[in-house]
Amino acid sequence: MISPEHRQGRKTVDRNEVLLVGRLSAAAEEHALPSGDTVTKWRVIVRRRRHRRGAALTDSIPCVTFNPEVAAIVRTLKPRDCIEVAGSFRCRVFGPSAAKVWRYEVEVSSAKPFEAELTEPDAPAPDPSAGSEGNVTALIPRQVAYLARAA
Repeated sequence: MISPEHRQGRKTVDRNEVLLVGRLSAAAEEHALPSGDTVTKWRVIVRRRRHRRGAALTDSIPCVTFNPEVAAIVRTLKPRDCIEVAGSFRCRVFGPSAAKVWRYEVEVSSAKPFEAELTEPDAPAPDPSAGSEGNVTALIPRQVAYLARAA
């Protein structure tokens, strides 16, 4: 139940925080804006939990930053490198009033290479007592096909 303090607007309960860990789909692209700012764009591929038919699905999530330090970090990474990004979910509207296009993206405030091994989302954790005969395949990240560039 929301307290009366929250209902009267004295405290906010709204939060817009995004944390993604996945793989860079392709090299980041930079675009100069009319304002003189530079926006850096890239996509992060994140696997979903296993689908009921056994296939793992992925999401390709668009990310942007206006921060030159974050852009420099992302530019050092190669496609398929693991990355962790944090930021906020944004909805941007483009185009003339008669043909608006809505796009959703993560505006990234921090990024860093992610060094830990990624496991399959529903794979059981390897048994440390099993030694080297444990479930080694659960530790090997699956390859994700490159996505077609959206127009």
